Amino acid sequence: MSTAESLATEITQQTALVNELRLSNTDPTAFDAARKKLGELKKALGAIGKADGNAGPSDGKDNKKKGRLLLKTAKGTRDYGPAEMFCREYIERIVKDVFTSYGGSCLDTPVFERKDVLTDKYGEDSKLIFDLMDQGGEQLALRYDHTVPLARYLAMSGATVQGKIWQVGKVYRRDSPVMSKGRMREFMQADLDIVGAWDPMIPDAEIVSLLCTILTRLDVGEFTIKINNRKILDGIFETCGVPPEKIRTISSAVDKLDKLPWADVKKEMTDEKGLSPEVADKIGEYVKLKAGGPSLLDQLKADETLMSNPNAKDGILEMQLLFTLLGAYNVLDKISFDMSLARGLDYYTGIIYEAIVAASAPPGFTPNGPTSTPSETSAPPAPAPSKKKSKKPKAEDAEEEEEVDESQVGVGSIAAGGRYDNLVGAFTSAAAGEGKKGAQCPCIGVSIGLDRIFALVWPTWVERGMRGKETMAYVIAVGDGLLEERIKLVQNLREAGIKTDFLAKRKPKLPAQFAAAEKDEVPFDILIGGDELKGGMVVVKEQKWEFVDGKKVKVQAMDQGTKVKREELVDWIKQTPTYLGWSSGRLI
Repeated sequence: MSTAESLATEITQQTALVNELRLSNTDPTAFDAARKKLGELKKALGAIGKADGNAGPSDGKDNKKKGRLLLKTAKGTRDYGPAEMFCREYIERIVKDVFTSYGGSCLDTPVFERKDVLTDKYGEDSKLIFDLMDQGGEQLALRYDHTVPLARYLAMSGATVQGKIWQVGKVYRRDSPVMSKGRMREFMQADLDIVGAWDPMIPDAEIVSLLCTILTRLDVGEFTIKINNRKILDGIFETCGVPPEKIRTISSAVDKLDKLPWADVKKEMTDEKGLSPEVADKIGEYVKLKAGGPSLLDQLKADETLMSNPNAKDGILEMQLLFTLLGAYNVLDKISFDMSLARGLDYYTGIIYEAIVAASAPPGFTPNGPTSTPSETSAPPAPAPSKKKSKKPKAEDAEEEEEVDESQVGVGSIAAGGRYDNLVGAFTSAAAGEGKKGAQCPCIGVSIGLDRIFALVWPTWVERGMRGKETMAYVIAVGDGLLEERIKLVQNLREAGIKTDFLAKRKPKLPAQFAAAEKDEVPFDILIGGDELKGGMVVVKEQKWEFVDGKKVKVQAMDQGTKVKREELVDWIKQTPTYLGWSSGRLI
């Protein structure tokens, strides 16, 4: 039987192996096997520990001491306080408003799926799926995105649905989190997909327009929509001599060009994925090309070798039509035709895109210029982001031990998507049985990372003095508590659509009520006392805030407030500039 010391040594070695396999993007089967062995070793060590702990004499009582509870959220997750949630809900409201403005209908799917629904859909990213193992006779897993559950839903509906469908909800990925940049293991995604057969490129242009509208309204700063076409990429790979079985894995390597220099991507292609250096160099001549708009099309159309490939030719003609439609949507200034964009997921078949901001790239990494090509005289690439090693050993799985240096990581793309015409058909065919072809349902969609957008918007939200609540009025008693009278007035205002609160005390002190209203930055304090009740009046004191030396402070009002008749109070508030100009999180 293995001793505890030898098992501990084996665990250390196996941990190093698992980390090495994960970082090298190796075959998922080998990675899973290594993880499984690590788990077995840890269980064996735990069994020895339990046996040692129970070896002593028993007095009939449980001698096991209960350790201190570690109060923390699981890795890759976080809590959001009320002020942060107010900002997140503001972001979500804008996204949903645009979704419905573009004609979308809402869908909700379960947060977990049968594991066989999710497998073989994400390429190398399949190892990031959270496996729930056997749950009541079913092998389940947490959803990785909204796209595959939507495709499953469409297949169950007989692939007969046509229209625009949106979902907003949490998805899960067993990734290395970077919390400050919105890269987490549990995060909120908002998707809109256009499903069904429509005329070429119209849904594609509609989706890009929708994305530009959302990012403009959210004020995320200057953004760019990088666009490419999987058909062009596949044509390039075929023309350059990539074997068919390597096209998807080479595509995944190319997709890292926004984070790694070409030298590192080429090394992955050749050393790790077995591509010849000559073929990799040919690919490099194409994937470094990018342009602000359709000007790159002329260069590609002049390439006779590329145009002789049916896939590439079809993709180039699609892009030509797309740019024409994007001109009509007036969003061409936001578009970059980027040949390095590949999107690692296996299900994409046509147009692919992602939205980036200035913070997307890792610090210190300078991507190729707008029209760059491979050059012997170009400056050496920046080094790849470094990893910060953990100093403290942890009793978690191997993946838990790696820490990421957050200062060396960009926010990443804040939205992405593309066309996936075969995914629904793959489900219907699999359901029909081997050798049978199921109904097809072409689709195109976009996924918006709400947590990454929050990471961009929140600092500005705080700096601009945005509020953390929507309460518009606070009812305050002067003198005796007047609890019933306060409640009646609060209800009247709420029924009229004015969000109102009061202090839940029978006889609250006046300073405590003012302090509570000030804490919530309520714009209208409504005072009632014995004299006001007799005369059917209230006193309204409007509160304002301003920035002084970078801090938000309350403006000290010099007047004693305005007397307003009780029956005219609702109309009086709704006619004030403060109320008329109010929107969620309005600037002070």
